[in-house]
Formats: sequence, structure tokens, C-alpha cells
Amino acid sequence: MGSKRVIYLGGLPIGGNNPISVQSMLRSSLDNLKNCIDESIRLLEAGCEVIRVALVSEAQLSNLVRLKREINAPLVADTHFRPSLASKALLGGADGVRINPGNMRDKEALKELARIARDENKVVRVGVNLGSLPENVREFYKDDALAMVNVAMETIRLLEEEGCENIKVSLKASDVLTTIRAYELASTLVEYPLHLGITEAGPVFEGSIKSAVGLGILLYKGIGDTIRVSLTGDALKEVEVAYEILRALGLRKRGIDIISCPRCGRCEIDIERIVDEIKSKAKGLRKNLKIAIMGCVVNGPGEAKDADIGIAGGKGKGVIFKKGKIVEIVKESELVNRFLKLLKEVDSGEDE
Repeated sequence: MGSKRVIYLGGLPIGGNNPISVQSMLRSSLDNLKNCIDESIRLLEAGCEVIRVALVSEAQLSNLVRLKREINAPLVADTHFRPSLASKALLGGADGVRINPGNMRDKEALKELARIARDENKVVRVGVNLGSLPENVREFYKDDALAMVNVAMETIRLLEEEGCENIKVSLKASDVLTTIRAYELASTLVEYPLHLGITEAGPVFEGSIKSAVGLGILLYKGIGDTIRVSLTGDALKEVEVAYEILRALGLRKRGIDIISCPRCGRCEIDIERIVDEIKSKAKGLRKNLKIAIMGCVVNGPGEAKDADIGIAGGKGKGVIFKKGKIVEIVKESELVNRFLKLLKEVDSGEDE
């Protein structure tokens, strides 16, 4: 159960009972249009549904327009300090803008932005980051989650007064518990879709864990309509981790779901190598398949009987099973190649 209100970012419905959408942000600068296009295409192929790009000057507006023409996805311009630049982005073709209330204080310019968003039927994300809030605001509220929510509500009311109701809201901190409390409070105050994220979460490993914990708790409670996993590294990792979080909660399915045992003294095959090889070579499959890779007969096929297809190791050999039933016994040296052949047959429907 997401927000009560549904908005449309381009043609993408966000909120209500619509699927949780996944977005990422380009690492490329709009100064280099080709890099932006190439990176956007890679992200979209990986399952990204919303592309966000930093817009820092008027000189980049022409490339923003060209980028929108080149990609078949909603495009959001990420703006700071100057509401007038956000307004120009909407007039130039962006499907939405992200504004940061912590550093946008020109109320008249914000009102003009609201009127443009209203007239153009575009989306404004009220994107509060804790680190952008003035110290006096944080000191006044003496509670960072409360401070973020109140700053967001002030901006939301300003937009509403000008008739702008295509609004998304985000309240991000790098601290997981602060972020959770802010979204919990906001979910009781607004009906607009909530965009979830732990900002500046860190390197891939650490950031993935922080994001999984923070976003996972909120999504389990029914809070959130769209997510971004913020990681230091390739943006493709953000999309991959986002889908794994959603898959773990049963909210989205995309591609293969590998279940594998952690390895113990019973294991007599090189399961780590086998997992890595199958994961690498199984990318691009069309069906959402559950694959089990187990090190011994204890963990599979019995404990992995709900997998569409799987492997269980033995001494110098292994068994391949489908839905818990053994279909072949294969030498370890041939196990991966044979498994991949059968996997492709399952994916294509040839085994039916």
C-alpha cells in the first residue's frame, strides 16, 4: 500500500497500488551529451525507470532538451539554489524537477515554478536533504527528522497555494534511523507519493546494507512509492541493489533470483566459482526464475524444491533438479555447462 494519491511522471504512474519504481542519477555531466545518452541507455536496459540528471546552469538546458529526445523514459532535472533554473527545465521538456528546500529560499521564484508545473502538468519533487538544512533550523526543532518534515511541509503548502499538486516528497539523511523517522512522520501528513532513499549511503557494500535496512523497513510498513539507492560507484549497481531490495520484500521481480548455501564441511564442489559463473552467464534471461545452487544433498533438492531449476553438489559430481525433482546426474567438470544449457531451455520454454 503506497500513497493515496497517484501522479504521472511522463507516462509513469507513481503512487497508489502501482509498482514501486526504480530510479538512478547519471554520473555524467550534461556538458557531455553523448556520455549522458550512453549512460541512460545502459541504466534503462538494466531496469531503471526514471533518469535523473544534475542541471547546474542555463548553458546545459539545450543538452537537457536533447537528452529527453533521445531516451524513452521520464527525465528529472536535479536543481539546487535557483528555482528559476528548475522552471526553465520544465519548460524545456523535463518531465519533472527535484528542488531542495534547504537551499531554495526565493519564495516568489518557487511560486512561479509551481505555476509552471501546474500549467505544464509536470512533477515537482520536494527533495529535502538533512545536510542542506540551515543550522538554525536544525537547532530550532532539535530533532532532525522533525526539521526535515516541517521544511518539506512548508514548501508543499507553497506549491499547493499556486495550484500545483503533482508533487513527490523525499526526506533523506545519511543516518538510517533519522531517515526512517522522517518518512514515518511524513506518511501521516501527506497523501503525495514518497520517494525513498538514504542519501550519501557510501561505497557499494556499506551503502547497499544501509539502503536495504532503511528502505526495507519503510517498504515493509507500506511507506514509499519510488526508490533510489545512492551508492559511490557505477550507477548500474544502484539499479541492481534496488531490485534486490524489492525482490526480497516480494514487491518486484526482475531476472534471476539465485539462492545458494553459504558452504560448510559437507560441500565437495567449488560452489563459489559455480555461483559466480552461473550468475555471470545467466544475465539477460527473459523469465523471472528462481535458481538454486547448493553445495550438498542436505540443502538441495529438498530444501530448494521451490526453485525452478537448481544444482546440488556431490563428490566430483552434482545433480540437476527442477522443482525438487532430480533430472540428471552430471560430472562436476560438466556441471555448469550442462546446467546453463537446461537453464536456457527453461527460459525459452523448450522444456515444457
